[in-house]
Amino acid sequence: MRDLFPVLRVLGVLMCMFALSMALPGAVAWWQQEAVWQVYPISMALTLAAGLLLWWSMRGYRQELQPRHGVILVTLVWLLLPLCASLPLWLAMAQLGRPISFTHAYFEAVSGLTTTGSTVLTGLDELPLSVNFWRTFLQWLGGMGILILAVAILPLLGVGGCQLFKAEAAGPVKDTKLTPRMTETAKGLWGVYAAISALCALCFWAGGMAPMDAVMHMFTTVSLGGLSSHDSSFAFFDSPLLEAVAVCFMLVASCNFTLYFVALRKGHWAGFWRDPEVRATMLALVGGGLLVGLLLWAKGVYEPLQALRHGMFHVVSVATTTGYATQDYLAWPVFAPVFMLLLSSVATSAGSTGGGIKMVRMLILVQQARRELTRLVHPRAVQPVLLGGRVVDHRMIFSVLAFMLVYGATVFALSMVLLLTDLDPLTAFSAVLASVNCTGPGLGGIGPSSNYAVLTDFQTWVCTLGMLLGRLEILSFMALLSPAFWRR
Repeated sequence: MRDLFPVLRVLGVLMCMFALSMALPGAVAWWQQEAVWQVYPISMALTLAAGLLLWWSMRGYRQELQPRHGVILVTLVWLLLPLCASLPLWLAMAQLGRPISFTHAYFEAVSGLTTTGSTVLTGLDELPLSVNFWRTFLQWLGGMGILILAVAILPLLGVGGCQLFKAEAAGPVKDTKLTPRMTETAKGLWGVYAAISALCALCFWAGGMAPMDAVMHMFTTVSLGGLSSHDSSFAFFDSPLLEAVAVCFMLVASCNFTLYFVALRKGHWAGFWRDPEVRATMLALVGGGLLVGLLLWAKGVYEPLQALRHGMFHVVSVATTTGYATQDYLAWPVFAPVFMLLLSSVATSAGSTGGGIKMVRMLILVQQARRELTRLVHPRAVQPVLLGGRVVDHRMIFSVLAFMLVYGATVFALSMVLLLTDLDPLTAFSAVLASVNCTGPGLGGIGPSSNYAVLTDFQTWVCTLGMLLGRLEILSFMALLSPAFWRR
């Protein structure tokens, strides 16, 4: 048990840092003279007090974190920070006379921090500006991962950040150092993230959004989160220009942010476009958008330009795990919504703000399948698995295979649990897949014209677990359940 004390000390520091983020929606509430402005200092004080208490009681345990500590800390952070984030939502909705249960408050906070974009709230247009600001700001914080920011600051407090970065970074390729020090890496990634965010907000504002709408939708576009401050989501704006801007930045955010950092650092972009994962991601997204647009035109759903507009926007939105909607795509030919939801499993890059399996894993699996097929014809042939001209280590291949097995088992198991509650098969399967992939809207009863409020509390907790497992990339959480993990 003493092995957990250094982890709890760092967790206390992170809770204090997270408490400070509540000052932003508090400032918005004060600026707008909202009746709910008190909930933010109260929530901040409670979170700060809990964090300080945890840090003070464990202040003597200052040793360097080991890799296993990183796994424990990441898991605890994604379980406990949503609890803190739910406080302003729970208190604000109660003060507005629209109380929500703890289940719904925690679900909404998890959806925000994991950048899923599912919601149980209605009447978003009537909510105070600060509440919508907090919901969307949570997605921006979770987009790059709050721990990536933490590794840039924690060394100042005597805590190393390398283990946190490896535990938090998405995808199988986590050991490539961009700079000699992990702190510089984290600062560089957040610098790129902040620069793209600022450019996105300016483009939305120039395209016709009100300033606060531009900021809030920037939060959820760059993070590939998809929460909106309007019940009608992106359809509220009814603007082809704004949809085009959103598509461009969703495509940008679906690529590996480390490639942007390296390209900016070295001053050339040739390596960016040569990356096989980037090319495959762009091909899947743009090609999928053209395919659905062609289908909508061929089936007579829209005229050619409208078919291209709606097909491209929704494929990019759903496949990148963002989840914006301007149309009820469940009314389209059945191929389109099912294709988009399945595409959300693979169509983002490792190191991006998206969820799902990640394209690099799919590329490795395809290359491994090709090698096995070649061995059937030429049993003695030596054909290594290559990715971008480099040989993929066998340990990485085995890791990808293990991840895919656990991913499939997780989706199957959680879907069966929902079916036990008499939820219809389409809604059950799509709710789990959308949650584990951190996509947001699904099919059936949780489509773009509805939300997760139709689920019971137990069904909501199953989806909450799915979001957390998806954000932790499943294996990190599963490692904690292994007895070998806890042996010395």
